[in-house]
Amino acid sequence: MTHQSIHSGIRLPMRLKHFLLPVLLLLFASTALASNSTSETLPTPVSITDDLGRTIELQRPATRIIALYGAFNEMLAELGKEDTIIARTKADALPVSILSKPSIGTHMRPNPELVAGLRPDIVLQMGGRKKALESVRMLEELGIPVAFFSITTFDELFSVIKRLGTLTGAEEQAELVCNNLQARLDHVQQLLKNTEHKPSVFFEVRYPNLLGAGNASIVNDIINHAGGINIMDAAIKLVRINEEEVIKRDPEVYLIQQGAMNPNPQPIRKRAHFRTISAVKNNRVHVIDESSYSRPGPRAVSAVEELAALLHPNRMQPTSHISGDM
Repeated sequence: MTHQSIHSGIRLPMRLKHFLLPVLLLLFASTALASNSTSETLPTPVSITDDLGRTIELQRPATRIIALYGAFNEMLAELGKEDTIIARTKADALPVSILSKPSIGTHMRPNPELVAGLRPDIVLQMGGRKKALESVRMLEELGIPVAFFSITTFDELFSVIKRLGTLTGAEEQAELVCNNLQARLDHVQQLLKNTEHKPSVFFEVRYPNLLGAGNASIVNDIINHAGGINIMDAAIKLVRINEEEVIKRDPEVYLIQQGAMNPNPQPIRKRAHFRTISAVKNNRVHVIDESSYSRPGPRAVSAVEELAALLHPNRMQPTSHISGDM
């Protein structure tokens, strides 16, 4: 019987060689395939730095997220990651798909047991008030990762969107979203280029017990990008101000937000002491949507487009319906 060598020092019959060779090749191929498959399915760790300067590390991109502030849900939806949202706060209704999700309390007072029971990969919290930090500490004591963000400008908004893209494995989509939003802002700036006059604006957050939007708010950046000047120059988010001071500063445009913080604003023409304000005399008082203007999310860019049309009707076309003068 003829013998052939397939390994050094080993000689096998030709028929046996013909039988074993395909088996060995199949075995080698299967082993290589299994090795490649294992390497492809290994989770990829992700890491960001939040706005408290802390490093947030996850062993894999997040697939179970709870946002304690509604704007994050809108950002996740823009990233195509709406399915990662597993719960909501009582006040949140966008995107509409989250209405079927369980409620875990409020932005400032989430129920820690409910949150822990849902086993989120990460919880997202928005800064603004000291109480927001209390929920961060409370949840982290239960071993739940929490990323804390603060947004007062469009640059900060885009930074948060990109970091959410990293946390969810959607970095390319985050870049596209931010580029699109920035392009829309740039378009408004181009239309308003060389505008000679920037109208003064007062943004009413709440009435009575009057609150105005200060410089440290996304509202301030919206007003700036829309070609206006915020009459409230205090470097805080919300400014307590009396009616006499508003009259003294005499805004050319008066914006009244309507929403959770200002659910039923009194028509300004029923406020007799406001009759001398330029905005009232010239019918430049407008009711706007609180969630678009005061919530730092993707719709803030739509707010810029809308407000620019109000402030500069000769340069901009109206982009959406705005409530009439009050």
